[in-house]
Amino acid sequence: MEDLGKVISINLITLPEHYSDYFFEDLLKSSPESFIVAEKDDEIVGYIMCRIEYGFSNFKRFNLSRKGHIVSLAVLENHRGNRLGKSLIISAVNALKLKGCNEVYLEVRATNDEAVAIYKQLGFKITSVISGYYRDNEKANLMGIQLT
Repeated sequence: MEDLGKVISINLITLPEHYSDYFFEDLLKSSPESFIVAEKDDEIVGYIMCRIEYGFSNFKRFNLSRKGHIVSLAVLENHRGNRLGKSLIISAVNALKLKGCNEVYLEVRATNDEAVAIYKQLGFKITSVISGYYRDNEKANLMGIQLT
């Protein structure tokens, strides 16, 4: 909980999408295992936050699934390129798997080639494209990975 202010600050600095403080607090309380920060020299430089949902699978039509949803991931610009984002994703996916999720999904800007490439390296696949998903009307790639 004491890291929440820094996480919110990183979100405001790095991403165009912002959430209320309550939203961050709610995700931390409901899914603390998959709300992870990256630290360097005792400074928080990135985060990933997820939640667990129940709904239709992104892979198997009409199957209900326990799904992990990567809601937000950010790393301060001067700390990018050091595999921190990749490490955060791996840690979160492992935590969601331990919590019984069958799959993990996320939305990512279709133009964010760097992020899409990292997710693909980790085994995520584009399952659909959502037109006008973002406030600026940009498309989002819905990406997911099945867990065994």
